[in-house]
Amino acid sequence: MMTPAAAAASLTMPPAPAGRQLPQAGNVLVVTARPGQESADLGGLLYAFRRSGARLALLCLTRGEASPLNSTWCRRLEAVRPWEVQLAANVLGISEVTVANCPDGGLRSHPVADLTELVRHAISRYCADLLLVSAPEAGDPEDTAVARAACAAARQAGVPVVARTGPGATGAWMIDLGADAAIARAIQKSAAAAHQSQSQALPELARRLDLLNGRESLRWLVLPSATAEHGTTIPAAPASA
Repeated sequence: MMTPAAAAASLTMPPAPAGRQLPQAGNVLVVTARPGQESADLGGLLYAFRRSGARLALLCLTRGEASPLNSTWCRRLEAVRPWEVQLAANVLGISEVTVANCPDGGLRSHPVADLTELVRHAISRYCADLLLVSAPEAGDPEDTAVARAACAAARQAGVPVVARTGPGATGAWMIDLGADAAIARAIQKSAAAAHQSQSQALPELARRLDLLNGRESLRWLVLPSATAEHGTTIPAAPASA
């Protein structure tokens, strides 16, 4: 089995072209490992894409049942969290949501071909011309599995993949939400609050978002064809987990 570090390295990209800002897209497909990431991790960027006129769709590969948090106490997370992500999607302006039934915490060992097919089907269903994921370099093997499947499906469909990453990551560039930063973060926090079963995590999330202010970082995992013409070689996704 490929280690998380090796899997993340296989998705490493060269530096982005100078001056690159928010990618242009008409239909953005967001692919996440579990409910909540669309809000806590990607909410600021989703606000920016919506402001640019893009239509948003979400594919969540699991129902989030492996979370150690459950503020509902007596309700099963696999029943609650898909409803929570629907509420969060309404706050974020995501028009279509699909929640798959892959095992939460088990994506790293799930067949890559199966995950890739789920993403490929969503690309076709939502007519996506850009995929947005969380970058694998943070070390979460579930996010690495998502990124690998998204890259494999995107190459088959001929669409690019962009990932939210941390400042200073290789190939990253910064997005500044500018005058909309306060509104974007307020919407992001409201969407995160829709995940009531995870409410214990909200204070720390709010502090983290306040430190980010209006800054977000992106990097390409699969380059758009216009950029690929400059001769960049895109590494192939591993064939198996």
